[in-house]
Amino acid sequence: MNKKGNTYLDLTFAMFRTGILGYGGGPSVIPLIRHEAVIRYQWLSNDEFGEVLALANALPGPIATKMAAYLGYQQKKSLGAIVAILAHILPTCIAMIFLLSAVQYLSSSKIIAGMIAGVTPVIAVMLGTMAYEFGEKAVKGLGKYAGVGFFLLAFLLLEMIEVHPALVIILFLAYGAVHFKVVAKLKKERRDKEGAE
Repeated sequence: MNKKGNTYLDLTFAMFRTGILGYGGGPSVIPLIRHEAVIRYQWLSNDEFGEVLALANALPGPIATKMAAYLGYQQKKSLGAIVAILAHILPTCIAMIFLLSAVQYLSSSKIIAGMIAGVTPVIAVMLGTMAYEFGEKAVKGLGKYAGVGFFLLAFLLLEMIEVHPALVIILFLAYGAVHFKVVAKLKKERRDKEGAE
């Protein structure tokens, strides 16, 4: 899935928007990157985006820059990756340099505190919407009971046992790599058995 156009310009605008509007760090940027890559420019399908996101989560470093680098590389190889990363991080870096002197003053401002409080629910809704969509895909792909079971297993590993998130992601990636092959094999054996009877 790859929509044609002025790709360098599209990459620059897409990553610029995600860098400027992605208030709150990596997790809040992911829904914005998804919107640009899947909906606006159609560089990836929803499933492909989910796979890339899972892989990016398993690797060290900031998630948003890894996603920007992947999208740039997918579109225009190394130069595309450089363009995408620079478009994503430069606006924020420049803004930080200019606004750093005002941080102490703004941190005590009730207006700024109110703005932050107003943005927080929006980020929560964006993340919740994305999580729901991925959960819905997981239930369709794995089945209702397996999807809920894996959700509970992930919650148990992350929150109760406190396993490092990278290890949990690697565990589920490893399972996902064999799941559909095993299911296809079981279905084939069942059909062969029914055919033999």
